[in-house]
Amino acid sequence: MSSTAQIGVTGLAVMGSNLARNFARNGYTVAVHNRTAAKTTALVEEFGHEGTFVATESAKEFVDALERPRRLIIMVKAGEPTDAVIHEFAPLLEPGDVIIDGGNAHFEDTRRREKELREQGIHFVGAGISGGEEGALLGPSIMPGGSAESYASLGPMLEKISAKAKDGTPCVSHVGPDGAGHFVKMVHNGIEYADMQLIAEAYHLLRDVAGYSPARIAETFRAWNQGRLDSYLIEITAEVLAHTDAETGRPFVDIVADAAEQKGTGRWTVQIALDLGVPVSGIAEAVFARAVSGHADLRTAARGLAGPAAAPLSAEAADAFAAQVEQALYASKIVSYTQGFHQIQAGSEEYGWGVDLGAVSSLWRGGCIIRAAFLDRIRTAYDAQPDLPSLLADPGFAQEIGAAQEDWRAVLVAAVSQGIPVPAFAASLAYYDALRAERLPAALTQGQRDFFGAHTYRRTDREGSFHTLWSGDRSEVRTA
Repeated sequence: MSSTAQIGVTGLAVMGSNLARNFARNGYTVAVHNRTAAKTTALVEEFGHEGTFVATESAKEFVDALERPRRLIIMVKAGEPTDAVIHEFAPLLEPGDVIIDGGNAHFEDTRRREKELREQGIHFVGAGISGGEEGALLGPSIMPGGSAESYASLGPMLEKISAKAKDGTPCVSHVGPDGAGHFVKMVHNGIEYADMQLIAEAYHLLRDVAGYSPARIAETFRAWNQGRLDSYLIEITAEVLAHTDAETGRPFVDIVADAAEQKGTGRWTVQIALDLGVPVSGIAEAVFARAVSGHADLRTAARGLAGPAAAPLSAEAADAFAAQVEQALYASKIVSYTQGFHQIQAGSEEYGWGVDLGAVSSLWRGGCIIRAAFLDRIRTAYDAQPDLPSLLADPGFAQEIGAAQEDWRAVLVAAVSQGIPVPAFAASLAYYDALRAERLPAALTQGQRDFFGAHTYRRTDREGSFHTLWSGDRSEVRTA
């Protein structure tokens, strides 16, 4: 077989198939391969008119179809299936060839694979791809990690098939070495969890406190999407809330079981944040909210517990409350991105990746699930001050969140007084208040730790570590 394909895709489920079609539509000759040959045949038969495909059956045939340096994308399940495919193809490759993992792999797995393949002279790229099935076909946001050499070979092709921001910039850039791309994609998904939970809490408040119907809430979200909350998730939320179930005639949202599922990347975000010592409390509460929703027996057992009586609002008061919810949603959204970017910054420092936070915000402006208008402002903030310690330190965001904070607090008061759970709103405000506090009660925590475990503490009046010899009414301070 002649080596004519410029790119290859193995793993032809919906995401893999759509990505292969995207390359073909953009003028590339694409070798396609699947463990089940019938999927390869079906893809070419149905979509062969979209471009040039080279259908292959065996691993060797697939590799032989690729021009040098070979570039092959793996689109299979994360974990052992990915390792199995790598072990199948790596012996057939030569130094300088590139393997790209386009799945949602754990970044530590990517680091391990990159090191193993680098020793064989093969480049390994962990590429986070966001945008779902539609994005894979029409243009996703792509977050590739790996060597600079691999991006020199692969980058122009990814830039061509990626989503484009409104200013025409491709939503892809070289994130950093080894696992940097999959790390950034992981945090993207963590922010996505938080964003979705915040929107759900806003819906809950508008429904149960303001008394709005799903159709009315859909109108509200459409209006919000015309302003500073302009984003893909707000847009689709309005569509979901406006939808009526064809079988029952009821609002679609009322016939869906209220138990949210998850695939793991949100959990990874929280787990790695704990390892790095980075507070991502809003993201964590979003993950836990999905977990709570799935414990049906636990919820059933607690359903009879006491709670406050409902206090319906007048139409005028409901509209005023809705405006406050918009403020709370926007302020909490700023916090969730603040936490996510802090985690990326900490990960970059820990692993020596040199991630450009402004570039990350730029590649999220199109194609991905969390694409939002205010990412332009985040990019501007980091471009102006690359070492910005927090988005809340940016004067523009600080001013906006300061203007929103009274309404934000009022929304939480209303939620608590009427028994509406808003864990992500509450955690976001607590994070904001913790950062702005002159002193935190951690001083007491350190005293407790020193008392029961001699863990030592630092003082405000002198340098060094100290331990108190606790003994009844008397104590003695010693330098540790």
